[in-house]
Amino acid sequence: MPIRVVLAEDEAIIRLDLRETLEEEGYEVVGETGRGDEATELIRTLAPDIAILDIKMPGLDGLAVARELTRDRVCAVLILSAFSQRDLIAEARDAGALAYLVKPFQRSELVPAIEVAIGRFREIRELSERSDSLEDQLAARKVIDRAKGLLIDEVGLSESDAFSYIRRTAMSERTTMAAVAERVLAGELRPQGS
Repeated sequence: MPIRVVLAEDEAIIRLDLRETLEEEGYEVVGETGRGDEATELIRTLAPDIAILDIKMPGLDGLAVARELTRDRVCAVLILSAFSQRDLIAEARDAGALAYLVKPFQRSELVPAIEVAIGRFREIRELSERSDSLEDQLAARKVIDRAKGLLIDEVGLSESDAFSYIRRTAMSERTTMAAVAERVLAGELRPQGS
């Protein structure tokens, strides 16, 4: 599968040249626009692997687009700019750009910048998913511990018996231990004979 790219560059000649270069390098340009305010919708609709954004565009600048894409983890972002001031580069970095190219750039600079940006984006997304999973596990653990405490206090079970009850119920009902714990806490579920 070729890497899918959306271009957002207000200068039509640069956009055309960039498109040709990308296609010659084996990338698939799935969309392009000259306006920043159209870029976000286009990128969300087309779900590319990377968005190449000019900083200065009518409607919305590339940094604002980058911030939105990064916040929602839509795709990797490469900023393309005629400006190389450190403060602008720092602003692009803070907006979530994973690569920054200064115009005019060489073809030999474009492919590495794209590949690095996509690689970094995949790492960030994977770390974020792991973090979300760990947060979910922690939340489940907390609700299970609260349910165990309730079963210990109200029903008189030992800690291991309370845990076993929650686990057995989850297995027999083919649900999660957290879902069983929520029912215990809501007062909907108690061991037989209690």
